[in-house]
Amino acid sequence: MRPEHPGHAEEGQAWREQRSVAATEHARALERARAAETARARSLLEEFVAQAEAHGPVAVPLRVRSYDGRVTYRTPLRGWYLRQNRSVAVDTSGEFYVLTAPSSLLGLLRGVTPEPSDPPLVLGKGARDGESIDLADALALVLASQPGTAG
Repeated sequence: MRPEHPGHAEEGQAWREQRSVAATEHARALERARAAETARARSLLEEFVAQAEAHGPVAVPLRVRSYDGRVTYRTPLRGWYLRQNRSVAVDTSGEFYVLTAPSSLLGLLRGVTPEPSDPPLVLGKGARDGESIDLADALALVLASQPGTAG
């Protein structure tokens, strides 16, 4: 074992502190980007709800599907499904929902109340090719659908 040179320990400590500061700043930048994306997506949802309420399609009762896809549950929500598989929706107040839940006998009896989520600018981001769609495009498709057939 050779003795450490004076200064090596200090250099190592300075490097670790620099990395820590850089990691913290990177995390802050990611959070700022995520917040900006969420704000833009919320704005798109607000515009969509205003247009849909004025011109159609009509809001429909929203249902939550079990994770295994076999069962659906009532919710107190009305809104528009944003994907063909009805996995995500926006309600009449402009809140975004992921409409999946664990299987539940109580849910069958009483229904479920999903919690709103931060909306993304891309639905299905990271999914297989053809399974993701820009939020703006999904909203335009719903607006283009026949009144009363939302999604």
